[in-house]
Amino acid sequence: PPAAGASPGSGALNPFDRRLKRKQKNWAALQAEPAKCDYLREEVGGRIADRVFDIPRTFPLALDVGSGRGYIAQHLTKETVEKLVQVDIAENALKNAAESEIPTVRVVADEEFLPFKENTFDLVVSSLRYPSRDCVFVWQIHQVLKADGVFIGAMLGGDTLYELRCSLQLAELEREGGFSPHVSPFTAVADLGHLLARAGFNTLTVDTDEIQVNYPGLFEVMEDLQGKYILCMGESNCSWNRKPLLHRETMLAAAAIYQEMYGNSDGSVPATFEIYYMIGWKYHESQAKPAQRGSGTVSFGDLAKIEGLLKRGEK
Repeated sequence: PPAAGASPGSGALNPFDRRLKRKQKNWAALQAEPAKCDYLREEVGGRIADRVFDIPRTFPLALDVGSGRGYIAQHLTKETVEKLVQVDIAENALKNAAESEIPTVRVVADEEFLPFKENTFDLVVSSLRYPSRDCVFVWQIHQVLKADGVFIGAMLGGDTLYELRCSLQLAELEREGGFSPHVSPFTAVADLGHLLARAGFNTLTVDTDEIQVNYPGLFEVMEDLQGKYILCMGESNCSWNRKPLLHRETMLAAAAIYQEMYGNSDGSVPATFEIYYMIGWKYHESQAKPAQRGSGTVSFGDLAKIEGLLKRGEK
């Protein structure tokens, strides 16, 4: 794919080093027993599949963007999706993808440069993809969807790992006189609906969820995120202004701050993952349309009277 943001000079347009992201995901996919870090992705993949099952139709052709090892596909059935295309930036992740009962084609591609024609897919799903320019991402999804097609996705929210980020920032300010990001930035929930609407989606649904995981301490959090979980997800920080390392004294201070500010009564520390789920439909003339303004026959002021009317009707 074109090397979007291939140099620091283009960081104003794309804040992420996408070549580094590809290397991170390929490295993570080759680690011993990579499935140990997949607990959250598998959980979220199952919840996305549940949302697909809520739609009473069969999708002839579906696309999974940022599929990784097939976290969504393993929960879907061939009665719901007849054929699936999995796309990921890392070829090693696709090579290690879990088997599915659905006929599947795997394609190595960048989600910002999807190699498909417009109006190709009936369904597009995406789960906890690596950071990218969200406006470009949703526009690409809208382009490849057929009319009346649906996009169902999940991404990490803005409050993800707030305990870790706050602890590292306070420790760096204290020991080094400043701080730099060590976790990639995430989208705010208030921006999601606007992004989807600007891309052309309608009948939008956005909801949030939180999953909290407890660890013995900060070093175990970092090990899981850097060596297992985050790198396997491809979510370690790849922004151009990232800092290459943390000093030992800073890490020790951050561990103490983490325990003091967020520690549980049993001595463990929590790590919070905020998940945003979104559903958007591509316009088709057959879709239900909102009634014209002023056509309502009941006033919102009458809502307070409903309970009394129901009781009267029962009598």
